[in-house]
Amino acid sequence: MTDVLLTAGTRKGLFIGRRRGGTWEITGPHFNAQAIYSVAVDTRGAVPRILVGGDSAHWGPSVFHSDDLGETWVEPRTPAVKFPRETGASLERVWQLHPAGPEAPDVVYAGTEPAALFRSEDRGESFELVRPLWEHPTRSRWVPGGGGEGLHTVLTDPRDREAVTVAVSTAGVFRTKDGGASWAPSNKGVSAVFLPDPDPEFGQCVHKVTRDAADPDRLYLQNHWGVFRSDDSGDHWSDIGAGLPSDFGFAAVAHPHRGGTAYVFPINADADRVPAEHRCRVFRTSDAGRTWEPLSEGLPDGEHYGTVLRDALCTDDADPAGVYFGNRNGELYASADDGDSWRQLASHLPDVLCVRAVALG
Repeated sequence: MTDVLLTAGTRKGLFIGRRRGGTWEITGPHFNAQAIYSVAVDTRGAVPRILVGGDSAHWGPSVFHSDDLGETWVEPRTPAVKFPRETGASLERVWQLHPAGPEAPDVVYAGTEPAALFRSEDRGESFELVRPLWEHPTRSRWVPGGGGEGLHTVLTDPRDREAVTVAVSTAGVFRTKDGGASWAPSNKGVSAVFLPDPDPEFGQCVHKVTRDAADPDRLYLQNHWGVFRSDDSGDHWSDIGAGLPSDFGFAAVAHPHRGGTAYVFPINADADRVPAEHRCRVFRTSDAGRTWEPLSEGLPDGEHYGTVLRDALCTDDADPAGVYFGNRNGELYASADDGDSWRQLASHLPDVLCVRAVALG
């Protein structure tokens, strides 16, 4: 069985899991008492680099990295992510850390609150604000969501280092095709049921976007009400939520190898943020959203109230793929067979905010 590195950012620190053979060991917390909203594992270098967005109530937010799988950590002497003085903004937290693909080997993106995109060219040791998005003409009309105004999703295109897609709560999806020099809203077909105009150019409360493994033009989107698919990189979206017990939710992730395959974790409603029908189930589509199947073997089968947040569902890159999620009950679950069966790895952790995993070796 493939060795795996699993990271779980929680409200009070980072926990690191290692699977060697079939045995799991979980250590932590690292960054004790810090809220860890973002984690990335960059496997493009000679050794994996773990990047962590921590949020200390005393010292404020920072970005740390480790090149020895969490044994030691480095914090830059000056803040890695910082708004220029003339913007009048200050960093609340780093919502997302995203290493680009091999097409841009040293580039890492950071999504923040206030909603902004930062770009690093030294694997996450220092970042610069992507000003054209910060200065976008629609920006003055972006409205914070319930969790704040955060840029929480960054997708790079494996075919084109100049193409980047981001999602903002509650501004929607924006894309650049020229390396960040210009940005356009990409929300046609994504509904905003909470607005007087349910089909605006921007203003949708997008919760997560993920890219299909086989077709880079195919994207899946979990919205504040609604699950959608695009087959043209976000130019148009269609509703694929039929067959789910609820199309409200936060998390969405694509299978790392199988085209047409993605996972969501439905939530009852925006006013009732618990698992749909009070049951702990991941739902998988294997046909790009035409049908959905519940995955619950090994998961709790009674009344369940563990909400899964937008970055707390992930896959690794093994074959078969590992699928992982954590919830606000402090439970951490893993599947080693594409989601067909599950086991609990941990319980009684602090609220799980984000989960990331990679196969090692």
